[in-house]
Amino acid sequence: MEIMISVATFVVCLVLVETVFLSLRRLRNPGEARVRKRLKEFHSADEDVQPADIVRRKVLSDVPWLNRLLEGVSPVRRLDRLIRQADVQRPAGFFILLSLVVASVGWFVGTTSGGGRILPTAFAVLFGSVPFLLLHSKKKKRMQKFQEQLPEALELVARTLKAGHAFSSGLKMVCDEMSDPIAVEFDRTLDEINFGVSVSDALKNLATRVDCPDLGYFVVATIVQRETGGNLAELIEGTSELIRERFKFFGKVRVLSAEARTGAIILIAVPFVTAAALFILNREYITTLVNDPIGHMLLGGAAVMICLGILTIRSMIRIDV
Repeated sequence: MEIMISVATFVVCLVLVETVFLSLRRLRNPGEARVRKRLKEFHSADEDVQPADIVRRKVLSDVPWLNRLLEGVSPVRRLDRLIRQADVQRPAGFFILLSLVVASVGWFVGTTSGGGRILPTAFAVLFGSVPFLLLHSKKKKRMQKFQEQLPEALELVARTLKAGHAFSSGLKMVCDEMSDPIAVEFDRTLDEINFGVSVSDALKNLATRVDCPDLGYFVVATIVQRETGGNLAELIEGTSELIRERFKFFGKVRVLSAEARTGAIILIAVPFVTAAALFILNREYITTLVNDPIGHMLLGGAAVMICLGILTIRSMIRIDV
């Protein structure tokens, strides 16, 4: 007990001595208290200011509530990637709303045609898919052009490296000398590198952003070379030659399979052309399939068989190189 009293007395005396010492120090240096107070005010003001955010946000819709709604939907992210690959300057929400409007028009056209419930639904699905089909077509053409430009772009990068320039200078040369789409995509990659993204991550983003299998050879080869070492110019030049030869071989395969693809298109088009001709020549005959319950079953079975036939023909004529 006496030890505890002694310890408590010591602590109280120490606190008193420290308080007196600090009081005397403040009396001798009154400016120090003002400086501390001003520093504290600046610190509080800095806490209220939000840090700058330099991360580029993806806007899926110009409508705020629709943008918040679409951010958590996975198919919308795939649609946004398709839009960026097609290089269309419209958000995903625009195409979703456009598809709904066009589908409503298709439903109205099908309803006025007097085709029961199946025809308006078919028209709505057909009309509503038009914006996405156009996007897919534009993306396919753009990626095909990118693939044709890639060997020449890689050769340009290789020649730049052989001349003693940096890898980023080779990308800059491609941006200046070549046209869209490869110039645009390489320029985005160069911007990421200039903003501090590592070369490996920027190239991975390029491979994710561009749907071109041949680009993966260049990205993987470059990343591996940066980790293991070697002559990057010769590696890129060899990759360019490999892609060029693969592209030539793919063209030969397309020529040899042209007859099969033409026959497949004709076989797929025959049922639809026949149905359209019967609808024009004898509308009452063909609308029996739409108005009669048995006709609904026949149409459903025909649709399933046509889809299976399309998948079978596609697997037979599609040759991966």
